[in-house]
Amino acid sequence: MAFTLATAATSELVIRKSRFLGCVEPLSNRDEAASRIADLRHRHPDARHVCSAFLAGGHSSANDDGEPSGTAGRPMIEVLRHQQLEGVLATVVRYFGGVKLGAGGLVRAYTQAVADAVDGVERIRLVPTSVVSVTIPYAIAGVVRREIDNAGATPLAANHHRDVTITVETDDERLARLRVRIDDASQGRARWS
Repeated sequence: MAFTLATAATSELVIRKSRFLGCVEPLSNRDEAASRIADLRHRHPDARHVCSAFLAGGHSSANDDGEPSGTAGRPMIEVLRHQQLEGVLATVVRYFGGVKLGAGGLVRAYTQAVADAVDGVERIRLVPTSVVSVTIPYAIAGVVRREIDNAGATPLAANHHRDVTITVETDDERLARLRVRIDDASQGRARWS
């Protein structure tokens, strides 16, 4: 099961004079993430590091932005994975306070900044959907449309030629029930694609 965030959320953490500004936000692609990171760099020109972690659509990226390898981006992405988040960008802007934290201290700081931002944010369960088309005779088009509405499927298009082809989007559980109902109503004359 995967979730995304309903809204963006932030956190602020000060450790040994270094300031860590965490942010998590729903984003769907790498271009949006790159644009958001560039915007943060522009808005925080005096920050030493703008580290990031991104998970969406099977793609992931983690950037330490000059911190020792594996001390920022990777711990941030592990928080997202542990929270089962998808379609989310996590960023942490660090203002260096003059005291080195060591590798362990950095891992803890970046992990906590992201975890604090995620804490309490409303999550939305992601439900995989399918888009399918069913071709049926005109005579039963009204019955099929009612079955689609009753199933809670989203009609996307309807083409009227010799027969009627209706394209719908729905989650896999509803699709299985919908197919059975339409196949029964059409007495086997429905063609699925």
